[in-house]
Amino acid sequence: MTEVTFRSDMTVRLVKHSAADTDVTDAARVSTQGDEILEAFERDPERDKGLINFLVRDRHGSPFEHATMTFFVSSPIFVAREFFRHRAGFSYNEESGRYAELKPFFYVPSDGRPLRQVGKPGAYEFTLGTYKQFMAVSGDLRRISTEAYSSYKRLLDLDVAREVARMVLPVNIYTSFYVTCNSRSLMHFLGLRTKRENARVPSFPQLEIQMVADQMEEHFRTLMPETAAAFDKNGRVSP
Repeated sequence: MTEVTFRSDMTVRLVKHSAADTDVTDAARVSTQGDEILEAFERDPERDKGLINFLVRDRHGSPFEHATMTFFVSSPIFVAREFFRHRAGFSYNEESGRYAELKPFFYVPSDGRPLRQVGKPGAYEFTLGTYKQFMAVSGDLRRISTEAYSSYKRLLDLDVAREVARMVLPVNIYTSFYVTCNSRSLMHFLGLRTKRENARVPSFPQLEIQMVADQMEEHFRTLMPETAAAFDKNGRVSP
């Protein structure tokens, strides 16, 4: 029997980027300077900082589309499906269960993951739940994942096509994908998929996709610190 690996983490790696605060300010200044922007000039960090804040505050978004990032993400399928709902400004390529044998990695929540939904849709909160509930979730996920992967391997051994055999697998199996986005679309994603006290518009992301979003935001802050600061200062609303 193939050994099954259980994880409770998400992987996010920055693959490549063309993303800096100056990409934003240079794109914005084309509006007033035209081809003069191509000439060498002395940069003023304080002016750039003020310009970026103005662009975010007054929702002039197009200059932010000129800074791009490509990430490699490894997450359970149910997280990827939430992620792929973000379409404007995003491009994806996912690992294919038709062409490659899926690896036996499955997601099981850590013991600190809230399990109970209290209230109704649109007006609810999550609480930790009981030890009994945690053991039931963890135990069932481990058992079903192990049984499902055994069935998957058995079908493959019977020469059943991968695209058919994968039907027995649950959505907590890990998939991997490339995602490329610009800083404007990334800020929109972060505004919806993170929960922050300073957000002008409240968001209620599922914990697992927030685990992905938090790592992407760390890279964003490193690459574009002034843009990230303006995003925070103006309520985490994408321009």
